[in-house]
Amino acid sequence: MQMIALGGTIGVGLFMGAKSTIAWTGPSVLLAYGIAGLFLYLIMRALGEMLYDNPISGSFSHFATEYMHPVFGYLTAWSNIFQWIVVGISEMIAIGTYMQFWWPGIPSWVPGIIAVVFLCIANLISVSAFGELEYWFALIKVVTIIAMIVVGAVVIVLGFNGVGPTGISNLWSHGFFTGGVKGFFFALSIVFASYQGIELIGVTAGEAEDPKHTLVKAIQDTIGRILIFYIGSIFVMLAIYPWDKIVNIGSPFVETFARVGISFAASIINFVVLTAALSGSNSAIYSSSRMSYLLAQNGQLPKRYNKVNKHGVPYISVISIALGILIGVLLNVILPLFYKGASQIFVYVYSSSVLPGMVPWFVIIMSELKYRKLHPERIKNHPFKMPLAPFSNYLTLAMLALTLVFMFFNNDTRIPLIVGIVFLGLMTILYFAKFNKKKN
Repeated sequence: MQMIALGGTIGVGLFMGAKSTIAWTGPSVLLAYGIAGLFLYLIMRALGEMLYDNPISGSFSHFATEYMHPVFGYLTAWSNIFQWIVVGISEMIAIGTYMQFWWPGIPSWVPGIIAVVFLCIANLISVSAFGELEYWFALIKVVTIIAMIVVGAVVIVLGFNGVGPTGISNLWSHGFFTGGVKGFFFALSIVFASYQGIELIGVTAGEAEDPKHTLVKAIQDTIGRILIFYIGSIFVMLAIYPWDKIVNIGSPFVETFARVGISFAASIINFVVLTAALSGSNSAIYSSSRMSYLLAQNGQLPKRYNKVNKHGVPYISVISIALGILIGVLLNVILPLFYKGASQIFVYVYSSSVLPGMVPWFVIIMSELKYRKLHPERIKNHPFKMPLAPFSNYLTLAMLALTLVFMFFNNDTRIPLIVGIVFLGLMTILYFAKFNKKKN
């Protein structure tokens, strides 16, 4: 479960997206990752409090239905499906680009199709096959980040290969809050987005052995490790290079390795981001297929999505999600042939997954408040309580809401936010038009 959460969270958002957040706010991005990590810890503790009593697959959607209103469970499940299908499509497209690094002549869509078929088969075999793949994908990323932190620390303290010790003065000598309050909150929205996927702990809980013990350990250990990997790697980048130079170089990870004479650094990082893309797509198929299975159980998708194979895998759901990703990959190839602006539309659609991706966090926090009111006797001697509740709940909700407000005022994120709002609005209308009558 720890590796699944790490694999879902540590991805191209760190390897490729760090430059954007650094450009907006400079070295203070370290504070942004720390603050976002603190609130994500509170969200996971709220989820853990409920899961400890009821470890169930697709947990946060189930809790939204039980403790809030069925429409929130419906929205949470569809938000998760929307988020992960879009992420899966983008990762498959990225895989095509990464493979062209080694084989420039290969059509970009070929590796994506091969990858999605491979991951679909792996997810159909068993839950353990998904977990095994995710473990190794995550391990590759973790080892690379640790190596970068160690190499960077050597350069900072001792110098290496003709490069003198850099120290850490670059953290403040070129400015710290370089974009002011506005730039900091612009960066914070993307930082929060980079943590999306950590809630996979809640999706896998119902299929883990000894879920209570595993859950507590996974939540406690995973947050700390993610913070170390994110903050540690970005700290090293910012100490070695002035923040304004990082914005202008290629991959900061490549440059860090190249600085100490590792000439094949680009190949190393290309391999790592390739596994990061496979990891993201693997998580996409697993998480969204479990959510579609949950919708089918609630009568909100056709009954065939309830079917499981002999390994207990909801195979219709897995195949459907894989097909959705595959169609997205093919459309990305076909649409630009007829409409030149199609690639920009896809960028907006991908970015619009940020708001739906935050929906599970909102419902986790609000569901936990209701859970406490309904079950005070369980809270009294609960071994894994949400810290400082309910104050921490309200503070977390306020921070998430404030982040969305700044997304609206940022030209780069306003349209994706609106697309996310429109998606949630349409799904809400669909629920009340089609399913709410059945509840009544």
